[in-house]
Amino acid sequence: MTTKDFQNRGYLSLFASYYRPHIKLFVLDMVCALLISIVDLVFPWVSRTSMNTLLPQGLFPTFFAVMAIMVLAYLAKGGMYFIVTYWGHMMGVNLEADMRRDLFEHMQTLSFSFFDKNRTGILMSRVTTDLFEIGELAHHGPEDLFISCVTLIGAFCVMLGICWQLALAVFVIVPVFVAFTIYQRRRMSRASVEVKKKTGVINGEVESSLSGIRTAQAFANEHQENEKFNASNDQFRTAKRGYYQAMATYHAGMETCVGMMSVVVIAFGGWLIMEGKMDFTDLITFSLYVTTFITPIRKLSAFTEQFMQGMAGFSRFVELMRTEPEIQDSPDAADAGEVHGQIDLNHVTFAYAPDKPTVLEDIDLHVAPGETVAVVGPSGGGKSTLCQLIPRFYDVTGGAILVDGKDVRELTLASLRKNIGIVQQDVFLFAGTIFDNIAYGKPGATEEEVYAAAKRAELYDDVMAMPDGFQTYVGERGVMLSGGQKQRVSIARVFLKDPPVLILDEATSALDTVTEQRIQSAFDALAQGRTTLIIAHRLSTIQSAHRIALIDDNRIAELGTWDELLARGGEFAALCKAQQIS
Repeated sequence: MTTKDFQNRGYLSLFASYYRPHIKLFVLDMVCALLISIVDLVFPWVSRTSMNTLLPQGLFPTFFAVMAIMVLAYLAKGGMYFIVTYWGHMMGVNLEADMRRDLFEHMQTLSFSFFDKNRTGILMSRVTTDLFEIGELAHHGPEDLFISCVTLIGAFCVMLGICWQLALAVFVIVPVFVAFTIYQRRRMSRASVEVKKKTGVINGEVESSLSGIRTAQAFANEHQENEKFNASNDQFRTAKRGYYQAMATYHAGMETCVGMMSVVVIAFGGWLIMEGKMDFTDLITFSLYVTTFITPIRKLSAFTEQFMQGMAGFSRFVELMRTEPEIQDSPDAADAGEVHGQIDLNHVTFAYAPDKPTVLEDIDLHVAPGETVAVVGPSGGGKSTLCQLIPRFYDVTGGAILVDGKDVRELTLASLRKNIGIVQQDVFLFAGTIFDNIAYGKPGATEEEVYAAAKRAELYDDVMAMPDGFQTYVGERGVMLSGGQKQRVSIARVFLKDPPVLILDEATSALDTVTEQRIQSAFDALAQGRTTLIIAHRLSTIQSAHRIALIDDNRIAELGTWDELLARGGEFAALCKAQQIS
């Protein structure tokens, strides 16, 4: 289903749609549940018939035959309980997995701006905890509701046949229970949603603290991290207390109703016996049906609690699925085709949000195919932002960016980004092996291709010196590698991708001077015939660039060749002087 489907359809319709691929399991589950209910309903009636007819009339063979049938019925009931428990749970797991697949695929389409605003731990809570409870509801919800309704209606009909006066007396309590349930359900629903939110906050705090554990220990700030977590934990405890108060009130009320029902049966039934309108056998049978009657009420109680938790998770799931990616293909987006590398930034203006300050203002820059342009300037000037606009990680708020004369907003995101290789300052490596992380640049790449890319990134010798070679585990975010090694893995990844447009965002910032000099020649070779944008603070790495753009105060302050900018004696010349470069 698309985001529009989630926006235009109601919760019940969306929830039901996930049953469609697993309808056979659903029908099997419901049929077995129906047969289980029938067995439970038949036994009290068989007991009454045996005591009123078979035993008094001496029909012992018939009695034992009926008992044998009941034994077989309960054996079959055991088998059906296995089906309901195992296959029913598997159906719930299938629905949970389908929702998790859809949610993960949808999150892959969301824009950078979405992840800028949402913490990773909270999103993880939505993908894991919320969906687990939805899976439990998907299995137990329809099954418990169906069994309860069948059993309640069946038991009430039989009870009417035994003694309609006593049946009506018992049933008077049911509307009170229903009204109480509806009221408490709303209260529990609000409390459950609040618990979900606080659980997400805790997950966010844990994710943030564990990711930054080295920084916390380096500053001896473990106590501060504990205080932050305890504050979130206390908020969770408060939210959970509210939920359990609502749940305790509900269960207390339910037990009161159930107890009152038993008292009514004994008291009113005893009076009917005194009046000669009922015998002891009918009262015993009636008591058995009251027990049968109480079981589905307890199931409905459990269903109500489960429904609250599951639907709270489902509402959060739907909320996320209804989120539109800010950056997405236009309806008539075209494939970028073979990209030659002409990049034009026509009077580009950008701000992260309408109420945020402008990051870039009237940027006019034209890069010819195969040209290398370096972007320099003070920190916070908008250099990295400028390069993030080209692959459409964000959309310009004014002007246009063209690749080979085509507005990037009119190209499909996949075809645009496929032709752009990026090495970022903040290197991210997936938890896996060095081989896997390099091969990420070209899924399906051969070993020879991966090794060749590692050699061009000056990484091959380092890897081969490791005990496990290219199968060395890099750890979470590459923590098992040095900063320079991580940077070179990301560089090798782009070498393997071999795109026509390169964006190097401080690509050598983590390398020592010797390694930087070795790899600079590899970068120069890779840049041959490709359009390359280099963001750099160390000006020594950009001396071979065809042109240099200096961005300051959100604008291009200077633009020209190395020699032209030095001769101009402006800001670029001052930067060179500060870095002792002539």
